[in-house]
Amino acid sequence: MTGAEWAVRRPHPELRPLITRYIGYTQAGGTLRTHRALPSRHVTLVVSLAEPLHFTGLPRPGQRPIRVSAALGGLHIAPAVIAQQGFQSGVQVEIDPLALPALFRVPAAELSNQVVDLAELGPAHLPERLAAAPDWEHRFRILDDVFRRARADREPAGPSAEVAWAWRHLAAAGGLIRVADLAAEIGWSRRHFTERFRRELGVPPKQAARVLRFERAAARLRRGPADLATLAAECGFYDQAHLSNEWRALAGCSPRTWITEEFPFLPDPGATPDADTGA
Repeated sequence: MTGAEWAVRRPHPELRPLITRYIGYTQAGGTLRTHRALPSRHVTLVVSLAEPLHFTGLPRPGQRPIRVSAALGGLHIAPAVIAQQGFQSGVQVEIDPLALPALFRVPAAELSNQVVDLAELGPAHLPERLAAAPDWEHRFRILDDVFRRARADREPAGPSAEVAWAWRHLAAAGGLIRVADLAAEIGWSRRHFTERFRRELGVPPKQAARVLRFERAAARLRRGPADLATLAAECGFYDQAHLSNEWRALAGCSPRTWITEEFPFLPDPGATPDADTGA
């Protein structure tokens, strides 16, 4: 058997401020040996329904390779590299970093540039429950139930109102807002704003803006061929060379290499608006 199956659903309405969407996937017969998990605006939960996930390269220098049934990856500014199997199936959950304290009792800064075993944070036995479910809709209902219970059981907490406001505005603009303008709007100095943002979300606002611009370019490329010079201008890069340099830094390869190697195996499952989803 060869081919790919995708299932996409938004979470329960109560969870939509916290989680963008659930993505179920099954792929068989693929020849790509590794997959680059690209930086994005989301904290990403991946649960394998087949063999464990083998992360051979991780965003934080010095972090050892890991093999886990489920992984939670924080905001990162370098790719995570996953070894590919001939058959793979799983569920991906796109989580707002502001939601981590409510769902997992961990601040976003603690997970930045890391991939951790979900077993360290809970919920327990989630991979087994999802694997035992008969279809995608049942799996998505399990996720709804797990996350609604987690939210109900925990005190709402997270970044300060100022940092949360700045993150939402920066994300909505795809990174195309000057850090100085965000700081001025809040009424803080740029230095104080940058330090608070980094302390609470784990990455400085300038780096977050880089990721958001990169994510916007990746979303555009997923929709089909694009002139890179035009793409650079549309997504806030100085020129095509700047776009290519940022791709090498954030994805570990050039845009053309990514398109050639990965795009045939990674069709975007459903519409991917630039402003609210990522890779």
